Amino acid sequence: MDRLFAILVILIIISSLFVFIKNYQDVRGAFSKELFTSFIAIYFILMLGFALLYFLLSEAGFSLLIDQPLQAGTSFERFFHSVYFSGVTLMTVGYGDVTPIGIGKPIALFEAMIGYLLPAAFLYKLLG
Repeated sequence: MDRLFAILVILIIISSLFVFIKNYQDVRGAFSKELFTSFIAIYFILMLGFALLYFLLSEAGFSLLIDQPLQAGTSFERFFHSVYFSGVTLMTVGYGDVTPIGIGKPIALFEAMIGYLLPAAFLYKLLG
């Protein structure tokens, strides 16, 4: 039942985005599909770039997160955990289930700063 609910929510989100992008002319005239897709692509590239940085640093033996979740499991699991931590940090959600330590703190702080400023840059470009 939980999976069905999750799939339903994902489908609703995807369809909402599709309708929003399809009807972008109706949204204040200043909106452009190219700008929106560029914004999403920048977020995705930044998230994967920082995830790769976390993953490679953990592979080199650096302690980045409390409880060392980047050192346990298969390579795929560790990389997926890096992507999760990077996404939560970049989008400044900060659930609190993963906490950076050591060199991971300034890297996460820099990533969160980029994630905080990027929407402002997007709005400036959109409205300016």
